[in-house]
Amino acid sequence: MTTNAPALLVLEDGRTFRGRSYGAPGETFGEAVFSTGMTGYQETLTDPSYHRQVVVQTAPHIGNTGVNDDDPESGRIWVAGYVVRDPARRASSWRSRRSLDDELAAQGVVGISGIDTRALTRHLRERGAMRVGISTVETDADALRQRVLDSPEMLGADLAAEVSTKEPYVVPADGERRFTVVALDLGIKSMTPRRMAERGIEVHVLPATAGIDDVLSREPDGLFLSNGPGDPATADGPMHVVRAALERDLPFFGICFGNQVFARALGFGTYKLGYGHRGINQPVQDRGTGKVEVTAHNHGFAVDAPLDGPTETPYGAAEVSHVCLNDDVVEGLALRDQRGDLKAFSVQYHPEAAAGPHDAAYLFDRFTDVMSAAPSAAKEV
Repeated sequence: MTTNAPALLVLEDGRTFRGRSYGAPGETFGEAVFSTGMTGYQETLTDPSYHRQVVVQTAPHIGNTGVNDDDPESGRIWVAGYVVRDPARRASSWRSRRSLDDELAAQGVVGISGIDTRALTRHLRERGAMRVGISTVETDADALRQRVLDSPEMLGADLAAEVSTKEPYVVPADGERRFTVVALDLGIKSMTPRRMAERGIEVHVLPATAGIDDVLSREPDGLFLSNGPGDPATADGPMHVVRAALERDLPFFGICFGNQVFARALGFGTYKLGYGHRGINQPVQDRGTGKVEVTAHNHGFAVDAPLDGPTETPYGAAEVSHVCLNDDVVEGLALRDQRGDLKAFSVQYHPEAAAGPHDAAYLFDRFTDVMSAAPSAAKEV
């Protein structure tokens, strides 16, 4: 349970907040980021994309529905630390099995409560995401700040292999199998292969270190790259897998980190955003249809690609397919063959909707359409 033990939060620029311990006692460091979602904290905590990040919840009341055994998106909590304003005094849900603070404590996640999360969020919006430390054992802000400055930065961090599965596994199709897809696990959420299984796709999930021979040995109809943590500029291995797949005209779909790796494979760059997009209420426009989707995001890096028309690449014509309406950040890419047919695509957000709105569920159907239209030679080595 939450204790009244004092806790200290210090950002790398020296901004300091004092509150109460929430979760496990101790000390932790990571990149301070904020999530604007008002629900879905359990999915946020268990999303591997948050590895080495300290999440600040902008919604003031957290923990109301406790923790259940159905909603985790992976086998553990991945956040490096947790910051809330008003933790629930008790959980109130028929699905709840234990309280959030008990779960945080059981998994060794250090957090802080009772601070002004609005002020902290405004500070991060104005100054940008930065390193942070939370401690229940240190009272000297200057001493904690020095340890923050000694901690690793997110820029240049190669983290996908740290969160990826160690062994391949298969998620069978629901009902009759229509397609076989290889999913490269860069930090995949459990709902993602389930969304594909619902559409008759048998998903072979491989470690982030898998090569193109590992992919092709499954005789797939398509390749999928998942979300994940860290700097996409470090993901050379997965990028080469994508390029080899494109050379063979293997249909491709990527989300979040997978979108950034796809961009690099096409020859585009990536860069770090000031404070990123995180939450389940981000407006994105599909430039092909003009439709606006409310989407779930968790990314601190973005794709650097031109918005004013297609770019010729060694694999076909690539164009920006989706943009964020808040800041015009690239939110999707589409690659077409010489006939103008879609052969590969990606989005920067999370269509699996766990947690989040279901506006983008059609993207999994689009993937099946691309695989249906692909020539059978796509699987030939």
